[in-house]
Amino acid sequence: MLFEQIARNKRHTLYVMAAFVMLVALIGAAVGYVFFNSVGAGLFMAAIVAVCYMVFMISQSTDVVMNMNHARELHSADDDPELWHIVEDMALVAKVPMPRVFIIEDESPNAFATGNNPAHAAVAVTTGIQARLNREEMEGVIGHEMTHVRNYDIRLQTIALALTAAISLLVNWGLNAFWWGGGRRRDDDREGGNGMQVLILVLAVLVIVLAPLAASLVQLALSRNREYLADAGAVELTRNPLGLIQALEKIDASQPMQQADPSSAALYIADPFKKRSWTHLFATHPDTADRIARLRKM
Repeated sequence: MLFEQIARNKRHTLYVMAAFVMLVALIGAAVGYVFFNSVGAGLFMAAIVAVCYMVFMISQSTDVVMNMNHARELHSADDDPELWHIVEDMALVAKVPMPRVFIIEDESPNAFATGNNPAHAAVAVTTGIQARLNREEMEGVIGHEMTHVRNYDIRLQTIALALTAAISLLVNWGLNAFWWGGGRRRDDDREGGNGMQVLILVLAVLVIVLAPLAASLVQLALSRNREYLADAGAVELTRNPLGLIQALEKIDASQPMQQADPSSAALYIADPFKKRSWTHLFATHPDTADRIARLRKM
């Protein structure tokens, strides 16, 4: 069951990342058509923007994300011996280097991992999770985060954040081009009487307008798939599904976070804002009851 779930989620992740790349290309083509009257120019621009964002995020991801979430770093075991040693033990079991450790002053229990690769990873936990969880439950949570580190999920999520930011920039350019620079283009299309060009222009504008929603859905799908895989990995590391089950129950029953950054919500082990969406498509994480049901079967 465990290895089947891991293989299934890895396949799903490939599909989702492919959809992300196709979405960036589609938006670039739409912006290029509206702004430059050239699909090729739009694709080139989208590629440049996406690469620049990814290079920046991959090189600076830890500091950027931790600053966004108001986290402070622990520099040695003396700063918080219990937390430091739990992270150290789980890193040892997962066979990854000891990550940097951060604390977020927030009463809501939660945690996340970030970074470029296992050698440059970081783990952050809230003061609320330290206060409410016992050691067995904390090991389950940190084991979950170490799985993200071991499986390079942290890099994948970093790339997803960069692509989402790139899409937002392209969309802003496209909308500005349409309203301020696209008037002459629309007049030319009407005067030429070419219905196909008008239709393509309308479709391009729709792509630009709907792109942020599509990007959010792709990012959320990526997050949900990786959460299932990390839950399975935590059981593999701790040999104790009950610890993570009890931790998820406590996290789910808590209040929303105050210090979490919205763009980082998908990184957390559970939705930090406790949003109960009317449709599963818009949830940042899998349903906690579903996660617990899967864990009970392991």
